Amino acid sequence: MTDRPLVLLVTCTGMDDGEPGHAALDAALDARGVDARWVRWDDESVDFSGAALVAVRSTWDYDARVGEFLGWASGVGPTLLNGYRVFSWNVDKRYLLDLLDAGLPVVPTRAADTVADVRRLSAEHGIAVVKPRVGAGGRGLEIVRDAAGWEPQAGHDGPWVVQPLVESIHHDGEMSVFVIGGHAVSQVDKLPSTTDIRVHEQFGGSSRPVPLRPDTVELATEAIAAVAGLLGQEIVYGRVDMMRHQGRLVVSEVELTEPGLYLDVMPENAVPFADMVVEHLNRQR
Repeated sequence: MTDRPLVLLVTCTGMDDGEPGHAALDAALDARGVDARWVRWDDESVDFSGAALVAVRSTWDYDARVGEFLGWASGVGPTLLNGYRVFSWNVDKRYLLDLLDAGLPVVPTRAADTVADVRRLSAEHGIAVVKPRVGAGGRGLEIVRDAAGWEPQAGHDGPWVVQPLVESIHHDGEMSVFVIGGHAVSQVDKLPSTTDIRVHEQFGGSSRPVPLRPDTVELATEAIAAVAGLLGQEIVYGRVDMMRHQGRLVVSEVELTEPGLYLDVMPENAVPFADMVVEHLNRQR
């Protein structure tokens, strides 16, 4: 009887048991003969070198400790799926400029290093959206109507990205396509509340599974392929968020570091993720 390979699923303080709906992923990995364990990325008692694979899942505190998080990722080595190089590119929303340069349709995005930059760039839009360049969970997002009087929120001192407000967020919301092993496997559509533009549940947003559509599949797989080309390495898993801007489907985010699988509303996402883990384990043999 062979030993079951150990896969560490990485989370953060406050979500010690794993991402919402984690039981579906736990069961899928167990059914495939994998010993999966949820651990915090900053738990110094964890021996990450003893795992066959390490998969970042819900490290949703990284934005306040990005240097520490990337330092941890750089020390894990080749067993870390996607890995340090992808993470270091992906945690800074400036990556959207790289995707624009690569010819992808992306929400118009400009980088701002100073308060004066934010004011100047926001003034180019009727209503602007300002986000921290390193941010997670919608934290620090602001809608700017008075560009000249804008001041940064406490704790969000920059740098930032500046974008136009995409009006379709209010009625079409945001679409998220999960791409695992290079293939689009599922989609959720997300709507904000009537008082916010953020689709996250903590801000009143809601999510629902929907069938994949040809246009969202095409853009999501194109986006993941573009990143693989830019970075020169395989993108094992990711989530591509998109919106409609001026009648066109555009990328709003490419989540490659800690993309939630929305297992609480789409537990079936556990199956392709677990299959991908097994495929990578088999490559090691």
